[in-house]
Amino acid sequence: MGRYVVRRLLQMIPVFIGSTLLIFLMVNVMGDPIAGLCGDKQCDAATAAQLKKEFGLDKPLWQQYLTYMGNVFTGDFGTAFNGQKVTELMSTAFPVTIRLTVVAIVFEIVIGITLGVLTGLRRGRPVDTTVLLLTLVVISVPTFVTGLLLQLLLGVEWGWIKPSVSTDATFSELIVPGLVLASVSLAYVTRLTRTSIAENRRSDYVRTAVAKGLPRRRVIIRHLLRNSLIPVVTFIGTDIGALMGGAIVTERIFNIHGVGYQLYQGILRQNTQTVVGFVTVLVLVFLVANLLVDLLYAVLDPRIRYA
Repeated sequence: MGRYVVRRLLQMIPVFIGSTLLIFLMVNVMGDPIAGLCGDKQCDAATAAQLKKEFGLDKPLWQQYLTYMGNVFTGDFGTAFNGQKVTELMSTAFPVTIRLTVVAIVFEIVIGITLGVLTGLRRGRPVDTTVLLLTLVVISVPTFVTGLLLQLLLGVEWGWIKPSVSTDATFSELIVPGLVLASVSLAYVTRLTRTSIAENRRSDYVRTAVAKGLPRRRVIIRHLLRNSLIPVVTFIGTDIGALMGGAIVTERIFNIHGVGYQLYQGILRQNTQTVVGFVTVLVLVFLVANLLVDLLYAVLDPRIRYA
């Protein structure tokens, strides 16, 4: 196990470098960062030259990237064009988005897996057909439509929630935004769990456990569910980073000042330091989540061994 972890950590290094290099090049090549500092008016030549020198944008791209990566390893993600440290923006944005992601993941695990097990054990019955239709509807409807509809009904019409989340962004305020954020992933988890449960029900080890007279609950939890959760855990693990990076729409709808909000502001104002800094951390989240998922396989299925 130890050798496997070391090998995976070493594999993460080129992936991290390649991902950050690609993002760095895309952000710096596809737009003019200086244009965002001058508002609607175009910067004059002298001002543009001074700003480029101040932010190090007058150097070649490869040198900018090496300088940036050197600073990253010392915990310096640069300075936004408004003079605020990117790390300060992260310290306020990431805790909010982490809370939002936790709420979304809880919805995925509790509701998604429960519905998946229920429909997988009753495949072809009315409850299975109903859940499949509902998940298909959820997948088909865009997130911004779901978010605006719930905001209108629960927040404006019925007054059950506040239409916008406060700056504190407590867990209670993030329940509805978390449900909106998790809606599509929750539907996928339900369908994935259902398919896996239905397939493994016909496996030899399940029939053997039933033939031995084991209680139905133990057969489902100890034998059927553990082996069926491997593809589900894979999806949820990769979805953690996707939820954090893809929360732009949800955070905009409910006025949540998290990672999605800061990324939106950075893209809108062509603030390269903010965009690249936040994406760099999200890449690390993806890599760590994938590593934890791989290690969790051995817990779910003892037959899996790491060399």
